[in-house]
Amino acid sequence: HVQLVESAGGSVQSGGSLRLSCTASRYMLNGYCMGWFRRAPGNRRVAVALIDQYDTANYGDFVLGRFNISHKKKTNTSYLQMNSLKPEGTAVYYCTEGPCKKMRSSLRGFNYEGYGSWGQGTQVSVSS
Repeated sequence: HVQLVESAGGSVQSGGSLRLSCTASRYMLNGYCMGWFRRAPGNRRVAVALIDQYDTANYGDFVLGRFNISHKKKTNTSYLQMNSLKPEGTAVYYCTEGPCKKMRSSLRGFNYEGYGSWGQGTQVSVSS
């Protein structure tokens, strides 16, 4: 059972940038991905970005080229660089590790809940 520890989030103004990190207690398993989801108030958790062991990345449609996910194998740490943040980006951001197939399906609406391990979540607030 992997443990995931996220960095602190933060507060930025619209158009600003933030970088989140997530360190796993072990290396990424074959066929697994690390990813980021977010939950805005009153909404369900949705996929933001994910990356596999070959550094192939996928993003939610709403990202529109503004975010970049990366993974450092040496430290088992994934990073989510978020640029041009919008107020609708205000949410609790969660790091996850789980089967790539299920995680990628979540980008098309598949309910990924129950398939991966999760970090504790970190608050990101974007003011207009």
